[in-house]
Amino acid sequence: MHIPVLLDETMHWLRPRPGGVYVDATLGGGGHAEAILERILPGGRLIGIDRDDAAIDAAARRLQRFGEAVVIVRDNFAAIKEVLARQDLQQVDGILFDLGASSMQFAEAERGFSFQESGPLDMRMDRRQSTTAADLVNRLPERDLADLIWRYGEERWSRRVARGIVAARPLETTEELAGLVARSIPRRAWPRGLHPATRSFQALRIAVNDELLNLEKALPNAAEVLREAGRLCAITFHSLEDRTIKHTFLRLSRGCTCPPGTSACTCGGQRWLRVLTKKPVTPSPEEIERNPRARSAKLRAAERIATTE
Repeated sequence: MHIPVLLDETMHWLRPRPGGVYVDATLGGGGHAEAILERILPGGRLIGIDRDDAAIDAAARRLQRFGEAVVIVRDNFAAIKEVLARQDLQQVDGILFDLGASSMQFAEAERGFSFQESGPLDMRMDRRQSTTAADLVNRLPERDLADLIWRYGEERWSRRVARGIVAARPLETTEELAGLVARSIPRRAWPRGLHPATRSFQALRIAVNDELLNLEKALPNAAEVLREAGRLCAITFHSLEDRTIKHTFLRLSRGCTCPPGTSACTCGGQRWLRVLTKKPVTPSPEEIERNPRARSAKLRAAERIATTE
């Protein structure tokens, strides 16, 4: 069964209460949603959002016992305002984002997220979309491919990796790609304790699913639909996600971004949030031992303030 990361810490900062309305914007296997539901009944309601049909099926089975208290929606979390409007909801008490690919997606070789077993170069979270990792790997110009691997994977050998990919096209499987990336990076430069293809696979997955762009759209929308004192929590697994959360929380907590000395605000900025976690919350050594996937997890939390504050 799916093991939710930073579960106790998330419940502490999200602060789910009986009778409240909450959103799990990345439903996945339903582990966090289950814990929220146990705390908001009686009278509470949870809206679970995910774009992966397999995740929705798994979560629906896990959460079946909660009946009408849970509503599961297949959609992109960037559309959180529209999703809630369809449920006749304008405000909620808390929202959780647990970002990145899920353990279920990594475990299914046919999804193409992992290089542990050979599978097709897919990596789509929403299998209704057309673009796959194979499309990017086999069609992008070398320079664009190198830029993508650098931007989303922070891979210092991105140009060598892209050059190797273009020379070996077409590539069809995760095993082929992982082997090629490993051969493209000097052995002395392989990261300790990390497969040399990890960063390149991360970059392709982020690009296929527009993960950072969707996150940048979703966070301000999520802040807007929180009622006063509502909580927004986000769990990340790599530096690009964490940086996006950190900077967006700070921006939404500062409001006006006009240069100092400006006579009147022209940016239209408004304070939405109060940052609750000055530094990210990380898992305990005990949790990492129980669940190695948790080792890179970071949790940040913020609270909605009154718009007149």
